[in-house]
Amino acid sequence: MKRITKLLFVVGLFAFSQSLTAANSGWTNILDVGGNNEGELCTEAIQNAIDKAAEEGGGTLYFPAGDYLTGAIHMKSNTTLHLDAGAVLRFSTNFDHYLPFVQMRWEGTVMNNFSPLIYAYEAENITITGRGKIDGQGKDWWMEMYRIHEADPETLKESKYQKMWTEANVGLETTPNYQKTMRLKFFRPPLIQPFRCKNVRIEGVTIVNSPFWTVNPAFCDNVTITGVTIENPPSPNTDGINPTSCRNVHISDCHISVGDDCITIKSGRDIDGRKWDTPTENVTITNCTMLSGHGGVVIGSEVSGSIRKVTISNCVFDGTDRGIRLKAARGRGGVVEEIRVDNVVMKDIQLEAIVMNLFYDKNTKEGPVTEETPIFRNIHISNVTGSEVNVAGKILGIPEMPIDQISFSNINMQAKEGISIHTATNVELHDVQITTEKGPSVSVTETKGILLDNIKSRRPHANRPVIEMTNVSNALVTNNFPMVSTPNFLKIVGEKSMDIFIQNNQWNNVEEPVIKGNEVKGVSGQ
Repeated sequence: MKRITKLLFVVGLFAFSQSLTAANSGWTNILDVGGNNEGELCTEAIQNAIDKAAEEGGGTLYFPAGDYLTGAIHMKSNTTLHLDAGAVLRFSTNFDHYLPFVQMRWEGTVMNNFSPLIYAYEAENITITGRGKIDGQGKDWWMEMYRIHEADPETLKESKYQKMWTEANVGLETTPNYQKTMRLKFFRPPLIQPFRCKNVRIEGVTIVNSPFWTVNPAFCDNVTITGVTIENPPSPNTDGINPTSCRNVHISDCHISVGDDCITIKSGRDIDGRKWDTPTENVTITNCTMLSGHGGVVIGSEVSGSIRKVTISNCVFDGTDRGIRLKAARGRGGVVEEIRVDNVVMKDIQLEAIVMNLFYDKNTKEGPVTEETPIFRNIHISNVTGSEVNVAGKILGIPEMPIDQISFSNINMQAKEGISIHTATNVELHDVQITTEKGPSVSVTETKGILLDNIKSRRPHANRPVIEMTNVSNALVTNNFPMVSTPNFLKIVGEKSMDIFIQNNQWNNVEEPVIKGNEVKGVSGQ
């Protein structure tokens, strides 16, 4: 009996010490401070607990298993939301619960708008962690957006939210081509947006049904997003992870399947982006899997603040519309540079596996180079495997600003169509094997300075070459040794094609190695 009594005393003492330790460490159970885990609205209890923790120097708000309904949550410095397994933090579908408006960035423009569902302003050391789920319940937001988009603007009666937006954004400056969007005056909030924060960490949670972009840090420094699952159904603009004008961003071990791009890197749009002039830089993306989505990893099109020093590695894209996509347009401005992509596997890509496109707005016209001219340069892609791909790649510069200093190394793809390079300078392809269902493996047009080193196709076509050049100058075609019977390897046409050197190739399996038009000048070697 004494032994049992002693054991119970020890157990009780241990439990008391654990409770005391938890209390001293600032760990607060939401159920102990007025929260409810049966689906009743508990915004006030959550916000009061966060505010109290911040006043006391920081702490963790703990959500045990259950269903928690809330409006906007504003995190403060040194606070953590911890969602245990089985906990669901469900956000209200009442738009009033995201008032008053706050300063935030929406699609590259800083404005006053609905509060993001989880928001922080100029905070430090904020964390969202655990094995629980965050449900944005975005459907009502999507439906309201559709209603406004599809209505006749002449007869549409403005909602109170649209009137509030107008009053809150007097003098907001945007470019003419964005006025159509601004006239809507209803902008769905991102699910998570820390704004001008430092040391942000999001780890382990599952996030679903975002009203708009899902995880969208803006103007932040030192952001870590790891082990996060994001699942949004086919739905408008429900991107996965979108850092904008952030430094030192680490994205790893995430699984993403969404209604728009899986991961997108941005830095502001047009006039407003150039006004804030804050680049996104020092970004690492690694060990992620992407399923449904418009793009696997995308840079742009909002690049007006510039984007540089980005690595993308060890990722799998399975079923996305595109794989790696860089996009911008005249009017954006900004520089995208120092980009590295390595060790990527793609399958079932509906459109292009790799895209670099400065012609995102097809309605623009060539003009002088100004601050509105976007620049892509110093971009390198290596060790990529693709199967069931529609188009292997598309590189499309603009005449006044060709895409510059790009390379592809050790690329192996099976695609309906090959890679096309149009309006670029200083391009290198090394050890590239693209087997197409139709057309050439590599097509190059209006390009100056290109090295084509060891280009292959496992299934050359009788009526098209493996490599096709049109108006290309200063080119070297070297170290090519077709391993299968090839009707024609290289075709050169165009009056501007010149200074093309062909050397160190083995044509044993090629019927007609080089075909060139009569207009072509300055081709040497064979």
